[in-house]
Amino acid sequence: MRRRELFALAGCAAAWPFAALAQQSGKLKTIGYLGANSASAQKSWTDAFVQGLRTLGWVEGQNLTIEYRWSDGHSEHYSEFAVEFMRLKVDVIVSAGNEATSVAKQATSIIPIVFPVAGDPVGTGLVESLARPGGNVTGLSIQQTDLATKRLELLREVLPNLHRIALMGNAHSPNSVNEMSEVEATIGRLGFQFLRKPINRAEDIAPAFDTLKGRADALYVSGDPLINTNRVYINTLALTTRIPTIYGFQELVEAGGLLSYGPNFPDLFRRAADYVDKILRGTKPLDLPVQARARHKILFRFDCAGTTHGDDRGAD
Repeated sequence: MRRRELFALAGCAAAWPFAALAQQSGKLKTIGYLGANSASAQKSWTDAFVQGLRTLGWVEGQNLTIEYRWSDGHSEHYSEFAVEFMRLKVDVIVSAGNEATSVAKQATSIIPIVFPVAGDPVGTGLVESLARPGGNVTGLSIQQTDLATKRLELLREVLPNLHRIALMGNAHSPNSVNEMSEVEATIGRLGFQFLRKPINRAEDIAPAFDTLKGRADALYVSGDPLINTNRVYINTLALTTRIPTIYGFQELVEAGGLLSYGPNFPDLFRRAADYVDKILRGTKPLDLPVQARARHKILFRFDCAGTTHGDDRGAD
């Protein structure tokens, strides 16, 4: 082969996409995706994650396989899924939320784990510190101490005659319990009355609404996998009892709620793809600091036809 042809061939090889080169190695990288909800409930999040991976050169079926496991809001399934990921020898586990990540961490100290969203990852023991996670776990934190205050201020703007607020959250979720305590403290400072309505399972939702009729001007709902999985059901009951709702997830407004203010979850899942990319290319989780800044978004449903208005407030 002449030198000119050799250089031309070398140039073509350098230009081959990463996906094609990975195919040549014969083994696809595997992600174990531990979903806290159903596939439909997290579709916008997983779509953003997959698109983020694609942008970085990872394409399902070419150089990547994603093994999805969905708990449908039943956290007791986390352990069996984590064990299954170990049996499959996945290259990295992506786990949404503190509880799923905690179970995955207990199952393995070897397989890297990335959490796209977690509240207080240091306080809950997921990582040693944000700057130096240690171990095999890292990701993005949504911990914010003033979100409850901002949500209640927004709710007061929308409902000027607001006096009585009901609080609903999963009593088994540490994040929800902490958020409810923050909300109660804020309600006290603002001079509102409050009524706590904890739930433990989907069957508790309807009875909670039965006791709210005529007793609350609005309902503050703390989001977690149980709430997100049952978001349409919750909003249906809220509309039936004519109680305006406020959430921390925009997806719950898209499912029929009134108002939300909180992290932009699709953006967080898209950014989690950066962590996965670095880990698949050889970086250790302990060398990837936890990101603690999130882009927040207001979403408001302002007519019965389901029209919503969004306001992205940028990174806080």
